[in-house]
Amino acid sequence: MRRTLGWAASVWLCAIWTPAIALGQTAVGASPRTAWGAPDLGGLWDFRTMTPLQRSRELADTPTWTVEEATAYEAQTLERRTRNPLAPSSVHAAWWLDNGTELTRDRRTSLIVHPPDGRIPPMTSEALARQEAQGMGRPVRLRQSRNASAQGPEDLGVSDRCLSGFSTGPPITPSAYNNNLMVFQTQDHVVLFTEMVHEARIVPLSDGPRLPDTMRQWLGDSKGHWDGDSLVIETTNFTHKIGSFNSLGVALGSGDTLRLVERLTRVDDETLLYEFTVDDPTTFIDTFTAVVPMRRSDAPLYEFACHEGNRGLEGILRGARAQDKQVGTLP
Repeated sequence: MRRTLGWAASVWLCAIWTPAIALGQTAVGASPRTAWGAPDLGGLWDFRTMTPLQRSRELADTPTWTVEEATAYEAQTLERRTRNPLAPSSVHAAWWLDNGTELTRDRRTSLIVHPPDGRIPPMTSEALARQEAQGMGRPVRLRQSRNASAQGPEDLGVSDRCLSGFSTGPPITPSAYNNNLMVFQTQDHVVLFTEMVHEARIVPLSDGPRLPDTMRQWLGDSKGHWDGDSLVIETTNFTHKIGSFNSLGVALGSGDTLRLVERLTRVDDETLLYEFTVDDPTTFIDTFTAVVPMRRSDAPLYEFACHEGNRGLEGILRGARAQDKQVGTLP
């Protein structure tokens, strides 16, 4: 039986995690307000963390670590990164990779809080069959299609083509760098801006009509409303060209039937709690929910200019053709 976390479950989530996350121990109901009285979500928020999205299978029955276990895990992870030539502590990449250096303050073993094992639910048999039949064919739903044999731009991942960032979703998930969210508010709109392929998601706070089912978008069609002090955003109308859920190197299912529900709650002056629930019965046997604490940042938000006018894609394809000539597949 599929389950969807509703209002009561979300209140329970805040009650469980807020005291451990909040710096000022401010009650959720006392969150800062805008000039017009709405909860103030505005500002720049940092969501990097060492906590993995999914819990390792050997920790299936361990939702949180003790202080000693968490300290040991952080130390071991940092030490392991020093042996990785692309680790944040490496002189080769220290200036741009930023995976986070500590766990969430409640010492969770995964960002996913539902199902209870902290893992993405299994895919349905139909979704597995569709995925196997497609293989690496088009559309390429991966964020990054590493080591793919690219005959054209359509064979590369959606972030390689600057169509969608690999951490911004939606839903927003911590990644290797640029783990920053800037929130702007007016009385009738909220803007979620991530400087990762320059994605600004404009969420109307109104009861206006949704897009027709035939109109699909990379970021979907979002509508927002206030549930107490939490902003709830429901998004549908995703395109089939992305996965129902993506991580950096994995695309699961098709966005066609995805219904995404996000909640943003200002916990205190320094903390924004972000929660998302992925609901796609054609891809997963159950819904799954993750909770990501975001911390206020006073640092500037730098432009994501990795491809510099998308010239990087031209270089990738030129390199692939040069390799083809070397192995004799091109004249």
